[in-house]
Amino acid sequence: MDSNALAQFLPLIILFAIFYFLIIRPQQQQQKAHTAMLDGLVKGDKIITTGGLIAVIVKPEEEFIKIKLNDDVIVKLDKLYISKKVEVSENA
Repeated sequence: MDSNALAQFLPLIILFAIFYFLIIRPQQQQQKAHTAMLDGLVKGDKIITTGGLIAVIVKPEEEFIKIKLNDDVIVKLDKLYISKKVEVSENA
């Protein structure tokens, strides 16, 4: 009877394993990479916000970051709204 019960749950177990490796695990890795990127931000880095603004970091703080949008405008941005860091190539 135990092998019969295992045979009934085997498709469910396989489905969960596929779900884990195709959806959950990559999402966790992406979240870790984003958190590491946020922790590594320093003054002078260029970022893109979730709203699409490109800005330069003036002062990183614990929860917020002061960013410069142009020569005159400096604003405070929550770290959660940083989408990605812009990699500046030396050839450009």
